[in-house]
Amino acid sequence: MDFKIIHIDETDSTNRWLKEHRDSSLVSLSDVAKEPSLCVVADYQTAGKGCGTNSWESERGKNLTFSVMLHPVEIPASGQFRISEAVSVALCTTLEAYIYNKVEIKWPNDIYVGDQKICGILIENRLQGTTIMDSIVGIGLNVNQQTFRSDAPNPVSMYQLVGHEMDRTALLDAFLKALDEAMDSETVGTDYRSRLYRRDGFYDYRDGQGDFQAKLLNVLDDGRLVLLDTKGTARLYAFKEVQYII
Repeated sequence: MDFKIIHIDETDSTNRWLKEHRDSSLVSLSDVAKEPSLCVVADYQTAGKGCGTNSWESERGKNLTFSVMLHPVEIPASGQFRISEAVSVALCTTLEAYIYNKVEIKWPNDIYVGDQKICGILIENRLQGTTIMDSIVGIGLNVNQQTFRSDAPNPVSMYQLVGHEMDRTALLDAFLKALDEAMDSETVGTDYRSRLYRRDGFYDYRDGQGDFQAKLLNVLDDGRLVLLDTKGTARLYAFKEVQYII
């Protein structure tokens, strides 16, 4: 897949920027399928977002804050979690070439090194019937930031892990190549599950009923998490219905 890369100095949100600049005249699936994939990169986001009300701290010109617009018309709406799998696996593949630490996916799509978050992903899909017209993937990757000042509980950057700055342009190019490969991979679901954070053993979680311990059993094709608690009961969760206690 070919990417058209657009660099901008500042915006409130690269996801919102892409929404405003996508071609609204594209109404047929055949038109959409012919469109190049867009990638907009900002040196600074004034209102970078995570999921829900979460914000993303990023020092100007130090990290990778960008969004990619894909047109995965071959993926049915019912299988849209595949996009999350592909993006997560591509980020892990990219980071593993730069850092020595183990890189994992905290369900559904945060990227962790140990117990620290190095990257967040926000995916927004636009559907037409049973088809995904376009998918906007927002990514905030901590690259060269040396100090974090927000109240985020556990951020880490590549600089903090390896002790020197990285070429952000080369890093972006490596990710886009890895994403192209992951989107076409027949094993991306298996690759995703093999990289899950806390995939072995029992850990602490919290849901609407309180705290409990459980082990990770599976992530279903629709993205729901399956945990097995210490009483032998399987618990099924959609996103935001359960919290990792770290």
